[in-house]
Amino acid sequence: MLTIHHLRISQSERIVWLCEELGLEYELKLYNRDPETRLAPPELKALHPMQIAPLIEDGDLLLGESGAIVEYIIGKYAPDTALVPGPDSPDFADHLYWFHFANATFMTNGMMQIAVSFTGADMPAPMMNRVNNAWEQVERRLGEADYFGGAQMTTADIMMVFQLTTSRAFREMPIDDKPILHAYLTLIGAREAYHNAMAKAEPGFPPKLD
Repeated sequence: MLTIHHLRISQSERIVWLCEELGLEYELKLYNRDPETRLAPPELKALHPMQIAPLIEDGDLLLGESGAIVEYIIGKYAPDTALVPGPDSPDFADHLYWFHFANATFMTNGMMQIAVSFTGADMPAPMMNRVNNAWEQVERRLGEADYFGGAQMTTADIMMVFQLTTSRAFREMPIDDKPILHAYLTLIGAREAYHNAMAKAEPGFPPKLD
């Protein structure tokens, strides 16, 4: 059975959600953040050289990096799932783009914002332009398709939603000017698998869907 090591208020919620969508059995181990550093506690740091979540155990395997974990779980446990469009699908390229955009660009921008805010400084204009451009892309994409990966929900959505929701708990990032994104998050919040995943991964922390 898979074991998911989940650090509270972190991107490892993605892996819990994925397993719920696939109906997989798994063991969930929750870790609270260190109250002083707001980083992983010692017992989680001891598991992997990167000292961060997510991590999964599968037999003798210990694997980090949320994107790699998603691909591993799909490849091993659900290779035929509709959560990943095949190369013959018209959504194939869009799914790939947003799956990788989530961490390579979108989350990187968010981490820059958090890092700069810790110093008490304002975001430099070129960096803030990059952040704004990414959020504008999000709103534009959701005006073109129901989901980031196309006509139906895919693992691109599982990768993207953390930055649109829980990650905003770390910083002031209102989305009042993004009605299409609001509608999308309402759609995600209505999914039973997402509701179940967040209840297990973040007890007492309602999903930040608005």
